[in-house]
Amino acid sequence: MPSFIAPNSLDVAGPLGTRSEWQGPAAARVWHTHVVVCLAMLFWLAATAWARPLMLPDEGRYVGVAWEMWVSGHWLTPTLDGLPFFHKPPLFYWITAASMSVFGANPWAARAAPLLGAWLGAVALYLFAWRWVGAVAARRVALALAVQPLFFIGGQFANMDMLVAGCITATILAAADAVLCKERGLAFGRSLVGAYALAGLGCLAKGLIGVAIPVLVIVAWLVATGRWRRLGALLSWPVLVIFAAVAAPWCVANQLRFPGFFHYFIVVQHFQRFVGSGFNNVQPWWFYAGVLALSSLPWAPLVVRRWVGGRLDGVRRDPVRSLMGIWIATVVVFFSLPQSKPLGYVLPAVPPLAYLLADCAPALLGASQRVLLAWRASIAVAAALCLGSIAWFAADQPKSTAEIASVLKSHRVPGEPVLMLGHYYYDVPFHAWLWDPVTVVDEWHAPGLYATDSWRRELADAGQFAPAKAAATLLDTARLPAVLCRAPVSWVIGEEHALDPYAKPNRAQAVLTVRGTTLWRVEGGCPSARSSALFSAP
Repeated sequence: MPSFIAPNSLDVAGPLGTRSEWQGPAAARVWHTHVVVCLAMLFWLAATAWARPLMLPDEGRYVGVAWEMWVSGHWLTPTLDGLPFFHKPPLFYWITAASMSVFGANPWAARAAPLLGAWLGAVALYLFAWRWVGAVAARRVALALAVQPLFFIGGQFANMDMLVAGCITATILAAADAVLCKERGLAFGRSLVGAYALAGLGCLAKGLIGVAIPVLVIVAWLVATGRWRRLGALLSWPVLVIFAAVAAPWCVANQLRFPGFFHYFIVVQHFQRFVGSGFNNVQPWWFYAGVLALSSLPWAPLVVRRWVGGRLDGVRRDPVRSLMGIWIATVVVFFSLPQSKPLGYVLPAVPPLAYLLADCAPALLGASQRVLLAWRASIAVAAALCLGSIAWFAADQPKSTAEIASVLKSHRVPGEPVLMLGHYYYDVPFHAWLWDPVTVVDEWHAPGLYATDSWRRELADAGQFAPAKAAATLLDTARLPAVLCRAPVSWVIGEEHALDPYAKPNRAQAVLTVRGTTLWRVEGGCPSARSSALFSAP
């Protein structure tokens, strides 16, 4: 948990109260409340994480990498289909693989990393609000954040976005806590150490944004509120060493093993992705602002007038409110600059948005019963939207091959090879419990392979770090008939008619077709290379 969960000093009266309030039954009640709130948030986030199979491509991709890490026992280098995969750092894979080793290979265990990220962010925000604005306000903030649909769904979506958002949230709040404690003459060392350690974890969660976003937010806040002299208190060699000790060893170890690692991981996956246009989900500049406005419904209309009318004049004087507003603006502006705008990138702006929404509640509590009822109804509607979204995703899974993988798992004999034709189905190894890489058959020397951000590009990039393994697993379609001859039985997954040019019907049995994707059982065992013509279409 963040280091500001308990007071750094009990000798100075302030937002934490005096020493007497932290002794005896009063302290026990405070800790009991913290435990109840934190466990309730964890239960709310985790209770429905099992309800749907993995969604493609993101969940299948990243959980598949964690699956390979677990079954191979190689925890240093993430792999995709057995090939070194350096799109993202390893924290998500470590957490997910560890979760599967404890709870088994199932969707709930596969979502442990985003759940922990969401819970870390929620706990950090709750404890920070409790420390600086009071217990009642902290509970309102926790409730407002918990029912944010973006936050709730992000906490159950198995990719890096919520994990890094949680680390970013906790880092910013720990650093802000250190600044506010310093101003009030309280000890701030633990909060500062926590901020740098959390920033290191943020880098291990998704790279440099784990430290870049907190730095931008804190610096902007200090400058905008006239606290820029506090920057010096946040910088020291010991805490920088702590950050490096957390963030650097994995990078150094892989650079020593793969000489091109730094260029690919830092230059290509950070800077080129940020400024480039060949990546996914290109959106207009206002996309994230619109997403936040939409996600804050249905209660936003009730509070916007009150916030604008009676709160903005005190933003500069209130360091917590100013922090939250600057935090939202920084995240939105930073991620609006590149053309590629994946939805999850805006998740670090959701906790401060929830704080500002909850900050308007006191004005509403003194309003008419009609307005108060509308506020409570808005919370209920938001919670219903959270649960309804999970139910909808569970009922309609157009981007999943879990059914095919289940059939493959039940019919395949260990040792029978699996081939994917014209596509890589990320979630199949996890759902089918495949312990070895599959063979992916495609036109690997076709022009334009690197033109778009696709599964082909990911595997081709990974293959550059292990050319010998890539030659064995990434095969051109011309070699498919010979490959099918080698084993008595092979299993092929591809589009419904993708195998027609390569295997006669009496040798390839379509076992299952789901939404245009087919699983075939192919009998091979050709006595000679010349007999591979048996697999050619007439």
